[in-house]
Amino acid sequence: MSSSDAAACLRPIRALISDLDGTLLAGNRAQPDLLCFLDFLRKRGIALTVVTNNTVRTPAQYSQKLAAAGANVPPEQILTAAIATAAYLQAELPPASPIFVVGESGLRTALAEAGFVLLEDSAQPAAAVVVGGDRTVSHDKLKHAIRHVRRGALFIGTNPDLLVPVEDGLAPEAGVLLAAIAAGAGIAPTIIGKPERPLLEQALRLMGSTPAATAILGDRLDTDILGGQRLGLTTVLVTTGVDDAAAIRARGITPDVVVAGLGALTDLWEENGIL
Repeated sequence: MSSSDAAACLRPIRALISDLDGTLLAGNRAQPDLLCFLDFLRKRGIALTVVTNNTVRTPAQYSQKLAAAGANVPPEQILTAAIATAAYLQAELPPASPIFVVGESGLRTALAEAGFVLLEDSAQPAAAVVVGGDRTVSHDKLKHAIRHVRRGALFIGTNPDLLVPVEDGLAPEAGVLLAAIAAGAGIAPTIIGKPERPLLEQALRLMGSTPAATAILGDRLDTDILGGQRLGLTTVLVTTGVDDAAAIRARGITPDVVVAGLGALTDLWEENGIL
């Protein structure tokens, strides 16, 4: 795509949904030119919501992680799949419904703060089973989750990601746990996070924006870009994380704009006089 074509895609944008890991951060480090990019968005009045499928941390903890990398993004501008899952269940279940959780503190905190009662086993029925990434997963957790789903509990997955990058390589994410529980229960889960609609729709509501005026920025074709396409957002792939130009050809998912980094995106916006 030419610079002028990219400019035409970006010209109407007044709000941005941005992925976090691989897009704004590389591990605990800021991606190159992150601070300049955030400053550009503020000066141009482009609303920002950082959206992540990861449910291990709370928005406040992600804000602290960004701050440690030198970036000021307040918690109210960060939306996790855990927060979106809690909002989804509030619309589906009565207050104080019992829920069994396979997940860590970020997910458990979001559900508890939404007023749900978190069960520790399958001794009493659950209204829903909610599964996110869980580095402390055990045989007992999977056993209780399968029992609840087989009894008729709603089966909710925060996100479908199979693997997540960690310091020494790749590790299982929520999708692996969902596959195990689905195999045992014989039921497929409802997914809240990217590339499904609920998480991204909540981001739009937070910013009071419309798909026509919103872009999504991310490093993964199968979550960020596909999710944006399903909602009719302008899609921007940054090749600093998981996917690159070769992956576009292999997967057949084509973003509207492809950039090599945040600096290149900032330059594209500035050079073409996009306001």
